[in-house]
Amino acid sequence: MQKLTKAEEEVMQIIWKMERCTVSQILDYIENDLQQDRPPHSSISSIVRIVEEKGFLDHKAYGRTYEYFPIISKEDYSKRTLKKVIQDYFNGSVQNMVSFLVKENDLSVSELNEMLDKLDETESKNA
Repeated sequence: MQKLTKAEEEVMQIIWKMERCTVSQILDYIENDLQQDRPPHSSISSIVRIVEEKGFLDHKAYGRTYEYFPIISKEDYSKRTLKKVIQDYFNGSVQNMVSFLVKENDLSVSELNEMLDKLDETESKNA
């Protein structure tokens, strides 16, 4: 799976949320839901085309209008991205990542306990 740029990922986040959409609908979402300045149609169209070439999207044509939809799920992309972050920044160790988050106060003790409970549940199901 190819890596997405920040702009490509931002557009994909919108498409994952909307599930199926046209470039015009993406522009409306940016302007109305995200309360950001409306970017040029050509900019978003180019990003969508690149993301499609990277294999994240496909489209269905309705005359001259294309409706885009994801073919890579947000969950699959998130898993691969997180695995890469763990590999690149934490020497492949989830323990190192969790330790870092605790030290940086990005993970509270109660959140850590919740994670441990989920781990126990998973181990019980797999036993």
